[in-house]
Amino acid sequence: MYSVFTDFIKDKKSITIIQAENPDGDSLGSAIALDYILSDIDVTLYCPVDIPKYLHYFPDWSRVTNEFNYKSDGYIIVDTAAEVLLSKLLEDTAIRNRLYSAPVLVLDHHETEDDLNFPHQSIIEVRPACAELIYEIAKTENLPIDKSAAEAIFSGILSDTLGFTSSSVTDRTFEIAAELTRIGANISELEERRREFMKKSPRILDYKADLIKRIDYSLDNALATVHIPWDDIQEYSDEYNPNVLILEELRLVEGVRVGVAVKTYPDGKVTGKIRCSNDAAIADKIAEFYGGGGHPYAAGFRTYDTSYDEVVKDLVDLVPKLLEEENV
Repeated sequence: MYSVFTDFIKDKKSITIIQAENPDGDSLGSAIALDYILSDIDVTLYCPVDIPKYLHYFPDWSRVTNEFNYKSDGYIIVDTAAEVLLSKLLEDTAIRNRLYSAPVLVLDHHETEDDLNFPHQSIIEVRPACAELIYEIAKTENLPIDKSAAEAIFSGILSDTLGFTSSSVTDRTFEIAAELTRIGANISELEERRREFMKKSPRILDYKADLIKRIDYSLDNALATVHIPWDDIQEYSDEYNPNVLILEELRLVEGVRVGVAVKTYPDGKVTGKIRCSNDAAIADKIAEFYGGGGHPYAAGFRTYDTSYDEVVKDLVDLVPKLLEEENV
């Protein structure tokens, strides 16, 4: 199956690696790793939004550009096969037309169904991280993985598995970590770099305290939600992603099984990030209700023309049904 990748890159002189409009450590690590692995090809790293500051611990984050390369011979989309997570990209008619006319390969590790409506090939395999999938492709197809690529892959896996603590981690994940270590990736150095960039200013810590005070509890505290309005997004997102500040806190509250951070925008867009406890593996099902996707324990969605209160009302109805269906 991985030969699809080598067939795709064959004879291509230039490739653009595309991340979705919600870049995270896994998508960024995957993109940077591919840049190193494809060392004989002219690679452009593209994301439709700026890489958030909390991800600047990746040494090559600044190589990612908002300028789309229309002249690339092919395009590789990493870490998503969901059109809703590429809507900002596809709203641009010129970009959409280019993706319809050029070769496109999708690399993803989520269970969410591939719903991209332009011609493309794909390698979709449920794994803890897209970076892990990229490692397996490179190793199987005898593509070079140097120290820099190994560090990017390792960082991507660490990000999406919450430091190897998520339930999606397998014995193979640890084997890959050992193999990456032998190549030269040093987990303590990577974690120290990440922690340095995760430090919060006093202003951000005050804002986190405010977010915690805003948490709404429903369903006998099994559901915790928090509203992040546009004013907050404008004021704080460039310095620190509000979702990152609050989501893990939601999961650490006694009794909470589902935590959702909801952002609202002036154009009517509403986004949600979902985290579930280990005994409530329904995050992907919640996201699918809104046309989104992800993992059973971590997922996201985007919808329009609704409100935070309406989303909470939906969740209050939906969560008990899904928990009953999944017998959790």
